[in-house]
Amino acid sequence: MAEPARSLKDVAADVIRPLNQAEVKAATAVLKDIGKSEPAVADLMPGDTAPKRFLIAALTLSPYLRETATISPHLVATALTEPLEVALEDLTASARDCWRPLDGRVPSETEVMTALRNAKRSLSFLLALADLGRMFSARETARCLSAFADAAVSAAVDHLLLTAHESGKLRLKDPARPSDGSGLVVIGMGKLGGQELNYSSDIDIVVFFDPDSGIVPDPIDGTEIYGRMMRRLVRILQERTADGYVFRTDLRLRPDPGSTPLAVPVEAGLLYYESRGQNWERAAFIKGRAIAGDLAAGEDFLRQLVPFVFRKYLDYAAIADIHSIKRQIHVHKGHGAIAVKGHDVKLGRGGIREIEFFAQTQQLIAGGRMPPLRTRQTEEALKALAEANWITPEIAKELTEAYWFLRDVEHRIQMVRDEQTHILPETEAELKRIAFMLSFADTTSFSEKLERTFRIVEKRYARLFEQEAKLSGVEGNLVFTGEQDDPGTLKTLASLGFERPSDIARVIRTWHYGRYRATQSVEARERLTELMPQLLKAFGESSRADEAMLRFDSFLSGLPAGIQLFSLIGNNPNLLSLIVRIMSSAPRLADIIASRPHVFDGMLDPALMAELPTRDYLAERLKTFLAPARHYEDVLDRLRIFAAEQRFLIGIRLLTGAIDGGVAGRAFADLADLLIEQALAAVQREIEAAHGRFAGGRIAIMGMGKLGSFELTAASDVDLILLYDHDDDAYDSDGQKPIDTTRYYTRLTQRLIAALSAPTAEGVLFEVDMRLRPSGNKGPVATRIKAFRKYQQEEAWTWEHMALTRARMVCGDRVLTVEACQVVADILSGSRDVEKTAADVREMRELIEKEKPPRDIWDLKLIPGGLIDIEFIAQYLRLVAPARGLSIDTNGMSTGDALTALGQEMMSQDDLATLREALTLFTELSQIIRLCIDGPFSSKEAPAGLVERLSRAGDCPDIRSLEGEVKRLSKAVRAIFRKVVSS
Repeated sequence: MAEPARSLKDVAADVIRPLNQAEVKAATAVLKDIGKSEPAVADLMPGDTAPKRFLIAALTLSPYLRETATISPHLVATALTEPLEVALEDLTASARDCWRPLDGRVPSETEVMTALRNAKRSLSFLLALADLGRMFSARETARCLSAFADAAVSAAVDHLLLTAHESGKLRLKDPARPSDGSGLVVIGMGKLGGQELNYSSDIDIVVFFDPDSGIVPDPIDGTEIYGRMMRRLVRILQERTADGYVFRTDLRLRPDPGSTPLAVPVEAGLLYYESRGQNWERAAFIKGRAIAGDLAAGEDFLRQLVPFVFRKYLDYAAIADIHSIKRQIHVHKGHGAIAVKGHDVKLGRGGIREIEFFAQTQQLIAGGRMPPLRTRQTEEALKALAEANWITPEIAKELTEAYWFLRDVEHRIQMVRDEQTHILPETEAELKRIAFMLSFADTTSFSEKLERTFRIVEKRYARLFEQEAKLSGVEGNLVFTGEQDDPGTLKTLASLGFERPSDIARVIRTWHYGRYRATQSVEARERLTELMPQLLKAFGESSRADEAMLRFDSFLSGLPAGIQLFSLIGNNPNLLSLIVRIMSSAPRLADIIASRPHVFDGMLDPALMAELPTRDYLAERLKTFLAPARHYEDVLDRLRIFAAEQRFLIGIRLLTGAIDGGVAGRAFADLADLLIEQALAAVQREIEAAHGRFAGGRIAIMGMGKLGSFELTAASDVDLILLYDHDDDAYDSDGQKPIDTTRYYTRLTQRLIAALSAPTAEGVLFEVDMRLRPSGNKGPVATRIKAFRKYQQEEAWTWEHMALTRARMVCGDRVLTVEACQVVADILSGSRDVEKTAADVREMRELIEKEKPPRDIWDLKLIPGGLIDIEFIAQYLRLVAPARGLSIDTNGMSTGDALTALGQEMMSQDDLATLREALTLFTELSQIIRLCIDGPFSSKEAPAGLVERLSRAGDCPDIRSLEGEVKRLSKAVRAIFRKVVSS
């Protein structure tokens, strides 16, 4: 086979066809104008030669080439008169040397920029003609572009090093060869590294430096000096001036680009790849090549990376992650026809990226044991795989031919207007332009060849991974490698339901870079990559998906490890659904698991929803959990850990509807009882160890308020009264440090309050309120039972007896507990003035309404006709029942049960039913709100998932209907309050 022509005068006849006659006339006019100043072009115009027809056709097909010919007419003459290879080599050499001083003067940055741009424009024009005229193959075009990029980057780096030397910021070893021994490493990545650049390609580089190379006066300044230098490098190469640009330059393939400088110290880079490097970075470094700066240092850096890129053993564990990168790049369903128009020849089905990944994946698997596979070029990699019997020679041949054909198509797409695009035109007219540039007679034959090629690639790629698990049904790009936003990915995220796709993409890249402990291991990131489509689909289907995803990010940031979670989610759709529900509905719960990830462990129990959180259930688990505790502080920490987890799990059951608000209230109260009992026991042991005991000493804890009536919420404090007693002749304790009774029980109570409410590393058990004790804050914190009886009989106000109707003994000495219950029973069974009691209750309600007015209709406790009204009705009925000849003990009952017991005898059944209906709804809503958010509820600002959950709890279609129901019931309750609590 004869050597291909290397000069335009030898171009084959009709190698390309003109777009149309109108374009031919325009192109001919351009060439005639050029002929006025360029004799070689003028000599070409009279005849009908192959070079003339070729030039006219080229200028009709590429507006970019026509514009360049108009701006730089001498280039057309050069193409006609000089061997193209020589001209291109000269342009590359001139670019490489443009930094060199002339007559002792260092060129300015502007001069270097101009020289590089002029050389790039000339090279792009001549190379396009050589390619279109089939004088250069696609591989030669790619190699020529890559060589020029190497020269341009090297020249810019040498210029920057030299100017830094001249200004005294660096001390070069040899200013005539600035890069030598500089320790500045510039690695070309992707197609630049593989010497496979496309026609309008940007270039990916990563930059490292050795602070101890000896050229930086103070190594500490290296990051700042080289960071500033790299910003100038990017400006030199990509800033558009009147002369154009050289290359769009991307430094975002460096380690963790969101948190690292533009130039990274060599040791830091190696440490990153060793500990946190991702599989896609392994794939990227297959093509890594030292292209500029200190080439020897660059080669050494790449040698040190070989164990990271090519693992020693066959690495099937990483295959799912490697393949999932491609699956993320373009996920498709089915095997229907591939539409040529609008198809992405790089990322689409059967495209260039599938061929590259076909080779790179197998290189990563076997390259550790088979050094011949460690090659940068795709064609060479396919050849090496065939020689190693990893693929057949036929497959290697098929994919190599497909690769270079698709690269030819890619070049033509970009030559039209010098645009970095890989997408085929949507219109027939523009598609014809590409077909003609590729020597096809029409778009039909071009499309047939293209479809055949896509099919071959798609088939080979699919068979390589045919054992791979199927991806969940997410369609579209999902690319989270690198640092830049992929437009297709943003589009996919938006279609999934995310309103701020760029923010979500940035968050996910944070995970992939291993910035959280949960994603630092290679295995965790591989599982996460596989899980990503399923995860995004689930979150996207939730209301306000962005907020939910950001809460999940906060949760992930606090996890000590992630592989177990990602594995469980991947195998348990219900767990993923539960996580999404928490993140979309309950910011408070999301914050809890973000700050205390251990509470999440309980969600992994398959019996979570099946077992109700009864007192016995909780007691058994608490006993087991406390068993290993060896000292006081350990007990307190374990109580806090247990409380956080169980409150969380009770809340999960409430959030999902597995239990209602009433059951949740009792469960929270049972949990509080058990925790208080254990805290009291621990405190007693501590006090007794220091001060001993008293003869006949006894302690009991009385629960008041919502604790007493089994109606605690997830965020409730606890109202307590500590009662004690001892023998009358016991004055001092019998321990090593004896103290009197008052100080003893005061100190014990203070220690108990601290045990429950003091913040530790594991948080707080409860906020404690003891203002319901005799004399409130003015009285002693601990109350002897005799004083308690006397106070309640002689000094207590009506509102204090109202509070007593909810009193319940939580824990303590059995005898003292019985005695305290009798005191309460005696007080509440006494007959009292009904009118005065009613007046006192009304006065108390009015005072609360005046001093604590409700915020809005959602302040369910304080609104007129809200929970306080219902509670006051129940308490009032309990106080006046004896005066009406009724003996009904409601202590230890919930407000609802107390209302039922009292109301059946003391009010109309319709009113009772209304009160029960309102109490049930208000309790349910209050429980859910207190569980899901901190602070007041606003229907406009609350998470959409919470709004939906509340509407569902109220059996209403939407929040507006629920608001109407709250208003209706509260109005009815207020009317009943006025009727019942009347004189």
